[in-house]
Amino acid sequence: MLSALLSSEQTETLRRLVTHAQHVVTVCHTNPDGDAMGSSAAFMLLMRRMEKQVTAILPNRFPDFLRRVPVSAEMLRADRQGKKIDEALAQADLIVMLDFNTQSRMGDALAEKVMATKAAKVMIDHHISPDIPCDVVISHPDMCSTCEVLLRVMLDMGWAEGLTPEEATALYTGLMTDTGNFSYASNRPEIFEAVSILLQTGIDKDRIYRDVFFTHTEGRFRLLGYLLYVKMEVMKEYHAALMTLTNEEWKRFQTRNGATEGFVNMPLEIEGMRLSIFLREDTETKGLIKVSTRSVDDFPCNEFCAEFFNGGGHKNAAGGSLRMSMEEAVEVVHRAVKKYEEKLK
Repeated sequence: MLSALLSSEQTETLRRLVTHAQHVVTVCHTNPDGDAMGSSAAFMLLMRRMEKQVTAILPNRFPDFLRRVPVSAEMLRADRQGKKIDEALAQADLIVMLDFNTQSRMGDALAEKVMATKAAKVMIDHHISPDIPCDVVISHPDMCSTCEVLLRVMLDMGWAEGLTPEEATALYTGLMTDTGNFSYASNRPEIFEAVSILLQTGIDKDRIYRDVFFTHTEGRFRLLGYLLYVKMEVMKEYHAALMTLTNEEWKRFQTRNGATEGFVNMPLEIEGMRLSIFLREDTETKGLIKVSTRSVDDFPCNEFCAEFFNGGGHKNAAGGSLRMSMEEAVEVVHRAVKKYEEKLK
């Protein structure tokens, strides 16, 4: 039996805000991943079940492999549907922020609009150090995903009674993807209690896995082979590996958005590897390098990314960005790995 997550004050405030809200808006972070999409979809469906008007806003495009997340096709994109976004925010009396902890993760333009509204604001998240002023902040960095936090909130509030298979599918997607299909950040027994609750709605977890991970193109596999054979640098003395991808290489393989999802995990399958780093040129912003890191055991990716890559995240999965050339970014990686030599060994 999962223990209560919310304080009595959080429960009371959240119930009051949702009860009185008529127009609810959800917002997630830029470049939405499975947890952002899953929590957005689940909350959207929950509000519909409670007969609320609800709009889910995505800052920009989500990866193609998440297109089967329930109601994903109905979500609005801030970078493409500005007029509809403005209308939704103008009507909103409750804004729910999902899967991010700081305003910049919405993107500057959308963040300015969201924070300018007079609507009540709620944060549901699992990242450290939330700094957005909200009426209710429900943040649990110890949990594997925002979808886990959201399910626990629904249980505490009594909203999980009548949990639908669509809602459960969305929530399971977040739990599954934010743990690498339960291969990291997933040792807590409560996670599998949560999965059991979702399975009781009749969802097919194997089908959800295939819908997310078995939807790729031939180009993705050829790109992966190229990165592993040609571009991967293995730093054996540091138990670390680095892969890089430029926009020219991206175009060469004609892959779809999200095609590199999971690539950063691959080098960790090499015996003895403790850290994997993936640098990718941003397809929309010239001179911007996206950084992804994954680790095993106790190597702190979040500290590593905060110190060298203007980022952060979780202990075994974190990211950041650099505004420089790829060559310069590779030099930063080498300095960072050298600095963390003792922790890597």
